[in-house]
Amino acid sequence: MLKSSTTLRSFSLLSLGLVLLAGCSKEDIRVAEPQNSLSSAATANSETVVRRSQHYIILSSTDQLPADLASQTQAANGTLTEQLPGAGLALATSSDPDFAAKAGRITGVRSVIHDFSYQGYNPEAARGVEAVQDADNTNPASTGDNDRFFPLQWGHTAIQAPEAWNTGARGQGALVAVLDGGFDLTHPDLKANIVGAESFVTGEKAQFVGSGFSHGTHTAGTIAAVDNNIGVVGVAPDAKLLLVKVLRDGGSGSFSWMIQGIYYAVSKQADVINMSLGAAIPRNSKFRDDNGTPNDTSDDTWVNETKEIQELLVAISKATTYATKNGVTVIASAGNDANNGQRDQDLMHIPSGATSVISISATGPLGWALNPSTTLDRVASYTNYGTSDVTFAAPGGDSEYPGNEIVTVAGVRQYAFAFDMVFSCTSLGRYSWSAGTSMAGPHAAGVAALIVGKNGGQMDPTQVRATMRASADDLGKPGRDPFYGYGRVNAYRAVTQPAN
Repeated sequence: MLKSSTTLRSFSLLSLGLVLLAGCSKEDIRVAEPQNSLSSAATANSETVVRRSQHYIILSSTDQLPADLASQTQAANGTLTEQLPGAGLALATSSDPDFAAKAGRITGVRSVIHDFSYQGYNPEAARGVEAVQDADNTNPASTGDNDRFFPLQWGHTAIQAPEAWNTGARGQGALVAVLDGGFDLTHPDLKANIVGAESFVTGEKAQFVGSGFSHGTHTAGTIAAVDNNIGVVGVAPDAKLLLVKVLRDGGSGSFSWMIQGIYYAVSKQADVINMSLGAAIPRNSKFRDDNGTPNDTSDDTWVNETKEIQELLVAISKATTYATKNGVTVIASAGNDANNGQRDQDLMHIPSGATSVISISATGPLGWALNPSTTLDRVASYTNYGTSDVTFAAPGGDSEYPGNEIVTVAGVRQYAFAFDMVFSCTSLGRYSWSAGTSMAGPHAAGVAALIVGKNGGQMDPTQVRATMRASADDLGKPGRDPFYGYGRVNAYRAVTQPAN
């Protein structure tokens, strides 16, 4: 039976890929359309990155916090809410507008800055076309895997994941922390691999609420969906998942939640952190201040906080460096602003631009459903790039195919452009297509989990990075280039070829 529904093409302002809702027997698509105007991206992010006037991040001059910080913070008219020893970070609240200046005079404190909130993705849409329902969701007998939708996972083909599995490398013994929005904790393709879930989002539990697209569920599925003959399969299907909610179900969050999530993942001895999230923030711009009323924008003011934004990157870098020093390989999406970081260095991306972070750009085919032999390594139209901004590339998908042909692949009948995106899990036990560097990061995180699993767990991040570099397919210009970094990750070579 064919039935129409509304399909929307819109892209997140930041680094989160957003798209399609799909059930086992029908698909309602939301297709991402890249944001090609850098100036509009910068303007939009200046508006959506908001200073939290009563929430602060305290940065120590070292990795350790000053002694008796709680009482000294109180003396500065603030309340210490969280101490993160080893990372040299702490969180505080205060209604005193002079708190940052007062607390900044505490011996051993490098700086005191406001926390900032940001909008990760916009669940609403801008451009509509018709979607077509699934006619016959059957899995062809010739498929190389028994999971129902495995033939739609072209990304696994691109990075040679099945070949890696055939060597026995499936991620067993690796723990991947997924820092994202809410998760479907009961999804049949995820629940057997979930070993823990935690939320740092005020008023929201880790469980995704609602029937819409679940970004966190999608990324987790690409990394480690169970090989259970049901739906999709992850790059590292035997790895375990630690699901950490640092964004609201609606896509917004604060950087302090990100910091807490990183610290928590370290405390749970995660081997890999995947952050398919972030904000592209102008270094020199004005930002809104919420004046202590985050749910009421009527009295917001505009402030110029260039120094605070620069220190915000330092704060995130202290957290990511702490994670790396404690044996965690940190991976983040490069962002969807189509920004050349070498040319326009004013727009910095957090957290992919932080210290020790492996930054992932996106690749994807154009018209794959019509021509399965087409290249899977085309640079995605939206991906951020720049030689110093990209470490590796991975499949993120794209929706640039211009036609509206309806085709059938592995029994799934849908628009051809949908099949160029990444297929994974979403809310209510369902599945969806999505495109973005958010979808590329999990492919790379899955490869990292395969490497760690092969090593028996607890592998030094520098060794993981070296193995990924030695095994990546060097596409584009020889050596590190602006689009592929050191190359597109390759799962098979990563578990069969030693690092140089």
